[in-house]
Amino acid sequence: MKTAVIVFPGSNCDRDIAVALEAVTGRKPEMVWHRDSELPDGIGLVALPGGFSYGDYLRSGAMAARSPIMRAISDAAAKGMPVLGICNGFQVLTEAGLLPGALMRNAGLNFVCRDVALTVENAQSAFTSRYAAGERIVIPVAHHDGNYFADAATLDRLEGEGRVAFRYAENTNGSARAIAGVLNDAGNVLGMMPHPERRIEDAHGGDDGRRLFEGLLELVA
Repeated sequence: MKTAVIVFPGSNCDRDIAVALEAVTGRKPEMVWHRDSELPDGIGLVALPGGFSYGDYLRSGAMAARSPIMRAISDAAAKGMPVLGICNGFQVLTEAGLLPGALMRNAGLNFVCRDVALTVENAQSAFTSRYAAGERIVIPVAHHDGNYFADAATLDRLEGEGRVAFRYAENTNGSARAIAGVLNDAGNVLGMMPHPERRIEDAHGGDDGRRLFEGLLELVA
């Protein structure tokens, strides 16, 4: 599978996700600069990495969401291409309108960087097919604005439609209803705060994150 990683000024996890994608697919991803207006031909997955795009000025992800490449990503997502946004990438997806809600400051106003336990809420999406519903997995987090927020009606709709992909087993950032990952209505766009690319092999302490990429590989291959 040919993949692409979008690079914004301030991205600092672009190499992490590129290494993870190459390890799983056996092929180096295309590194696409945010000022580009088109995605490379033949792409099967687009990943928006973590970091601090534009230094988190204005709002986290708000400026990156207006980058030229996001128009191409929106068009590709509308045609069914899988799009994965991790941490800052999740923030960009919400700011671009590809996912509902917003990401706010953690409840304790501190940067949180540690392994966290998640529960798999939806095991039937392209991103979660290698997990079991209700399974407890461990994925690292590294965020300051990881508090997922949406109004009550939106949260009810997300839960009712099975669009909550992951929840925190222990809600330390104040995220509304402990939501750690959200899907779009078609199920081909996922935003998640934890970093699955940092847990793909035994050297990372486990491979719970690898299964997310393996499920996508099976679907798109």
